[in-house]
Amino acid sequence: TNVISLILCSSLVSVSGTKYRMTLGLPVGAVMNCADNSGAKNLYVIAVRNIKGRLNRLPAAGCGDMIVATVKKGKPELRKKVMAAVVIRQRKAWRRRDGVFLYFEDNAGVIVNPKGEMKGSAITGPVAKECADLWPRIASASGTVV
Repeated sequence: TNVISLILCSSLVSVSGTKYRMTLGLPVGAVMNCADNSGAKNLYVIAVRNIKGRLNRLPAAGCGDMIVATVKKGKPELRKKVMAAVVIRQRKAWRRRDGVFLYFEDNAGVIVNPKGEMKGSAITGPVAKECADLWPRIASASGTVV
C-alpha cells in the first residue's frame, strides 16, 4: 500500500493544458489494452488520480486521465506491480466542445512514470486529442491523433 499511496500522492505529474469534462467510461476494476511496446498486454484499473469521490460511486477515468494500474497479462517483470498509466482511448462516447460525439473501437492506455514520461517508445492505434493536449510525451510517440 505504500507504493499506491506514493503514486497517488506524488505531485510531480507534468500536465500541460486544461482538461475538459467528459463522459467517464473506465471505472475501477476495468481492464483495458496496453497500447505501447513496453511488453504489457493489458492494464487493470486500481484507482484514478485526482478523483475526490462520492459515497457508493466508483471512481472512473476518461481519455487523458492518469490512473493507477497493474499488468494482468504481459512480461513477468511488469506483472504484479503497481504503476501509473494514462488512458488514450475509450469505447464510451463523449461529446466534444464543437458538438461532435466521439468513441473508439477499444479501451486502451499506456504505461508512464509519475512524471508522465512513457515506459514504451511507440503507441499502436490512434490517440484522443484530449489526451495528446495534456501529455506532450504521449502526443510525440503517437502515430495519429483523433
